[in-house]
Amino acid sequence: MDTTEKLDILGTAAGFDVCAASCAPRRRGKAPLIYGQASQFISRATTSSGKKVSLFKVLQTNHCEKNCFYCVNRRGRDHPRTTFKPDELARLFMALYEKRQVDGLFLSSAISGGPDRSMERMITTVEILRNNYKYKGYVHLKTLPGASQAAIERACRLASRTSVNLEAPRRESLAKIAPEKDLILDILDPLRWMATEMKRTPLTAGVTTQFVVGAGGETDEEIIRSTAWLYKNLRLHRAYFSAFRPVEDTPLDGAQPTPPLREHRLYQADFLLRYYHFTAAELPFERSGNLPLDKDPKLTWALKHPGMFPVEVNQASEVMLLRVPGIGPISARRIIEARRKGKIRTLRPLARTGAVVKRARNFLTLAGKYYPGEDAPEGISGAEPGLFTAQAVGF
Repeated sequence: MDTTEKLDILGTAAGFDVCAASCAPRRRGKAPLIYGQASQFISRATTSSGKKVSLFKVLQTNHCEKNCFYCVNRRGRDHPRTTFKPDELARLFMALYEKRQVDGLFLSSAISGGPDRSMERMITTVEILRNNYKYKGYVHLKTLPGASQAAIERACRLASRTSVNLEAPRRESLAKIAPEKDLILDILDPLRWMATEMKRTPLTAGVTTQFVVGAGGETDEEIIRSTAWLYKNLRLHRAYFSAFRPVEDTPLDGAQPTPPLREHRLYQADFLLRYYHFTAAELPFERSGNLPLDKDPKLTWALKHPGMFPVEVNQASEVMLLRVPGIGPISARRIIEARRKGKIRTLRPLARTGAVVKRARNFLTLAGKYYPGEDAPEGISGAEPGLFTAQAVGF
């Protein structure tokens, strides 16, 4: 195959991994692409600072010896296979980078010849970029399940970010979608090695993982509790969630796809863990173990705790404000800055902080006055502001 044909296959196959962040059209105003179409291999990602970047997202090879039931690259599946040589892929990336069509590299691979041999090809590609081309930019280097500690450590020293896909939160659910993988030996051990290596050579963009949601019968609660444990114990930067989509000519072909809204609710719950001081135990899981789909988890939590509201905007701490639906980390900080200059007495100055007034007004008071909307929930009134205390939520 020529380079264009390889890129068409290996760029498309890489799209099934969301750890590089969501895909979107490439930036406007750029020169025409050298190879193929942007949607095949350029992923739009958002950095922690909110900056939009374009990543060249590709597999080193899609030849795979593993038999994951959900995967487009599983062995025995009848579709075209190909491989980039390390120098060929490095040269291709630099051509795109020098044309300012991409800002960084997301490199993954199927497993062919064992995880370490497959890792060696990816590592060599990045070494060529770093040493021969003197490229100092962003590289997300996917590590492979079952890779050795030595291979993991080499990857961490070269990359800006590393990751390994957890796929499922427990052995039983992993066995349903990837029966040849061991949750501890193949996945959790590499995550532990990355955490250890980060103490010596911190990765500028941290370590991530991904769950395949819905294919293994796992619940949202199991996924979120596993995610919280990874944040606390293995220095995970963030988790990604990919709603299961059945792939033709796989054992799960014909299985029900996971609703995209379930994936969305998991991301909202994850944000509550990372930015809103919630614990996994506080999140409003239903008896099924899943999050409700009809309301976001923060609003659901607030409606289940009417006695903790309304919050007095001019007295509440930042932690308290973050419990109010419609108030996020940025608007909470702006509220605190604004009230240093004087009390916030009406909804208009509240709106200027970026708070979503339509949602927030039902859960707060302004200088002791309650301004509920027509959809105000029962059980919340402005008669006794300030009931939302630090002790009430365990702070």
